[in-house]
Amino acid sequence: MTGRYPASVDVAIVGSGPAGAAYARILSERAPEATIALFEVGPTVTYPPGAHVKNIADPAERAEAQTRSEGPHAVVTADRTGGIVKTSQRRARPGTYLLESGYQVEGEDGLPVAAMSSNVGGMAAHWTGACPRPNDSERITVLDAEGKLDELLSEAERLLGVTTDAFDQSAYGSLVRDRLAAAEDEGRIAATRVQRMPLAVHRRDDGNLVWSGSDVVFGDVTRENPRFTLFDESLVTRVIVEDGRAAGVAVTDRRTGETSEVRARFVVVAADALRTPQILWASGIRPDALGRYINDQAQIVFAVRIRDLPALEGEGAGATGLSEYSGVTWVPFTDDMPFHGQVMQLDASPVKLADDDPAAPGSIVGLGLFCAKDLQESDRVEFSETDVDGYGMPAPTVHYTLTDRDREVIARGKEEIVRLGRAVGEPLDDRPFMMPLGASLHYQGTTRLGAQDDGSSVCSPQGEVWEVPGLYVAGNGVIPTATACNPTLTGVALAVNGARAIADQLARS
Repeated sequence: MTGRYPASVDVAIVGSGPAGAAYARILSERAPEATIALFEVGPTVTYPPGAHVKNIADPAERAEAQTRSEGPHAVVTADRTGGIVKTSQRRARPGTYLLESGYQVEGEDGLPVAAMSSNVGGMAAHWTGACPRPNDSERITVLDAEGKLDELLSEAERLLGVTTDAFDQSAYGSLVRDRLAAAEDEGRIAATRVQRMPLAVHRRDDGNLVWSGSDVVFGDVTRENPRFTLFDESLVTRVIVEDGRAAGVAVTDRRTGETSEVRARFVVVAADALRTPQILWASGIRPDALGRYINDQAQIVFAVRIRDLPALEGEGAGATGLSEYSGVTWVPFTDDMPFHGQVMQLDASPVKLADDDPAAPGSIVGLGLFCAKDLQESDRVEFSETDVDGYGMPAPTVHYTLTDRDREVIARGKEEIVRLGRAVGEPLDDRPFMMPLGASLHYQGTTRLGAQDDGSSVCSPQGEVWEVPGLYVAGNGVIPTATACNPTLTGVALAVNGARAIADQLARS
């Protein structure tokens, strides 16, 4: 990484999360002669660049990597609460930082704990690795009609290194799944029955678990590509548009303050669902749908002590430091049961639900239900003409309101999670807890794709912005449907579709 930028490249990518990394990977595979520059506003905090912080064995080093990911005001201290605002009501997870302002408008529900990460690898350096496929109304109709969605999802699974057997040796995994299945599987088809969660994690020959970050998506083919360069601590402030077409990016070296223009035949903005529309807006690219239809997944959590545990033979702890007692179980979303459920051991969960029982380690598990949002055009993120955020970019304001249907789904979800929890064991508390809005970190819809340019979408199914040829958007913001499942797999699948479109155009030119 040099900090000095090329005058021109074939493709400029903004953002090093899984979607940006997927563009770099597919282009390295399909267009090996293309020059690619990837710009990331945050620092490199892991090695290889973009690796998951869970793979750092030393707790102090892991904490430092998390803190350095916490945005423009990140300071390495012993305080591991994360973010900028640190109160009992607004507390970010380690590795993330909160919006300083504009997260809630008076009279609206807002997204009070909306958070981001700034580091090579983006949120994929800190995520749970859950990669379920979308189902029923979560699926993207235009790609289904073209017969593409499942193949793209399979390709995303390849890039992310998705497995379902990483926790097969866990002592209580099958017990948890069997009990949940008895409570939930009746009337479900095989694909939507209780099952192992597909995870972006694999087990090495030495027994250690390795969690996928963007490093796995990049793969050796990208790292060894002499025409690919990753620039960290590089703030892209705008997309350059000439004659109506994307022509490059303006980028500021955050180490020196120097600003440069990098010309490009294609530009991909994969910053995240909040910062991608921010960059487009700052560039004067403001289609009607930009920032609209933003949706989070209301998250309900619950903890139980597993009932009637069998005696363990040997230790339940694995070589990774995770306890590996119960793994991660998936209860898929269906339109009849509009929740995505995951049940996981406490140390695999990003949400602190309880302390494990030292007398019976692994006996307490956390349950989480994610609810699909009732989509509204009025749910949106707007950007200021005058105020700026910590990076000097237009400050965001989130408008977000739960509908009556949302509240009905949440109330039903609270009942459902208690029912599922009691099937597994004894609740620690009979009252399930709804996390503050924004806690899922699964924001979507702000640069949504559509079948046609009718004002309700920002880009084509390939991710190309309708009004600016050569400009592509990527990441979870492109997902147009109301989902309850973790969106990363779908976001990467959509990035694959866009990267292939660019590779085809490069091959023809």
